[in-house]
Amino acid sequence: MTDGSHTSHEKVPSRQRRRFPGISSRAYEHPADRSALVALRKLSGFDTVFKALSGLLPERSLRLLFLSDSVRVSDAQFSHLNDMLRDACYILDLKKIPPMYVTQDPKPNAMCIGLDEPIIVVTTGLVELLDEEEMRAVVGHEVGHALSGHAVYRTILLFLTGLALKVAWIPLGNVAIMAIVTALREWFRKSELSADRAGLLTGQDLQASMRGLMKIAGGNHLHEMNVDAFLAQADEYEKSGDLRDSVLKILNVLPRSHPFTTVRAAELKKWSETRDYQRIMDGHYPRRDEDKDTSVTDAFRASASHYADSVRTSKDPLMKLVGDIAGGAGDLGGKLRGKFTGNGSGGAAGKGGATGGSEGTRPSGPEDPESPPKP
Repeated sequence: MTDGSHTSHEKVPSRQRRRFPGISSRAYEHPADRSALVALRKLSGFDTVFKALSGLLPERSLRLLFLSDSVRVSDAQFSHLNDMLRDACYILDLKKIPPMYVTQDPKPNAMCIGLDEPIIVVTTGLVELLDEEEMRAVVGHEVGHALSGHAVYRTILLFLTGLALKVAWIPLGNVAIMAIVTALREWFRKSELSADRAGLLTGQDLQASMRGLMKIAGGNHLHEMNVDAFLAQADEYEKSGDLRDSVLKILNVLPRSHPFTTVRAAELKKWSETRDYQRIMDGHYPRRDEDKDTSVTDAFRASASHYADSVRTSKDPLMKLVGDIAGGAGDLGGKLRGKFTGNGSGGAAGKGGATGGSEGTRPSGPEDPESPPKP
């Protein structure tokens, strides 16, 4: 085997990991990922833009660029990464191994892009930062993007982000583009949670996945960091502050393509403790040959259930208020005034609702869910 684009799985690394023949991406995809992708596809104008860009984006030029100015992973170059790539594709049963490139960039990053066929790109900053097991989770993360078909939307997001900057000077010229970019970013943040799960299924080492995320956040200083303390940051981030802080959290995350690192770590650890994860590890998971029979209604229902559970269990002040409203809590005006002013008095808010009030009647979940999209 001479490079990562061949389809054989020769020289699979010796460490034994559980393999998932025929696994469907539905096994690890986050419910919010699927919901956001469907919502994105229903966005006005998206189909038109998608079809136009699919024919216009210079994919051949992109591939030639990496071929000419990056290092292609193979048995002869970055052979340890090539072993990880083959191993990840073997574990997730991705038949065609995507080409993989290492590009010079001190910022730790990786991406899976391409319209016709995915290619994986990792930066030198990431290669130098992570150890073997941490890097294995990242490679599995990107293979998960490829298996889920995320590469095409990621490519369009990269193109539209650059285009929005170029047309920003045209009056109203960038409004439609930015609406699509915002929707794409919302989906991509959710898709990262799915790919993190694929990385865990590939590496099968939760601590390595946690270490990798910590290093991306704080650099190569593991002796100065602690997984439990890092996860405690995510908990503090979620529950701290009032409604004003909740709004600031939303504004902070909107320009980002990735969720905050502590949030990713907490989400991944939570999933690793679920029955769904254990069933996959036991060999019980959705298969690709069953995808055609999958009910869209069931997918919507799963997404609705996820959002209802998120509202019910969230410690975020805004989500607590949403839970109160859905549960029929009293004076909404008084609650909003109390939340934003920090004053616990006012109507029903003064009866225990001003500090979050989610201890009352729990919501039963939305009847009509939001129309249900790598480091």
